[in-house]
Amino acid sequence: DTLRRIIGTVLLVVLVLLYALLAVTIASATLGTSPWYIHLAYFFFTGFLWILPAMWIIKWMHRPARK
Repeated sequence: DTLRRIIGTVLLVVLVLLYALLAVTIASATLGTSPWYIHLAYFFFTGFLWILPAMWIIKWMHRPARK
């Protein structure tokens, strides 16, 4: 159970770092001349999108151990 939480914590940190890097890379490559409201919509959407895999990891971390 402790090992699962350690692995989950490492996975969450890696997820956040890689996701942020990917989101900013895509934004800088595609949104350079877009108006501000497109930037706002993109970062609003991508700001919430990472929650889905994070929720899955957290549920996996707190799942009861098999007996």
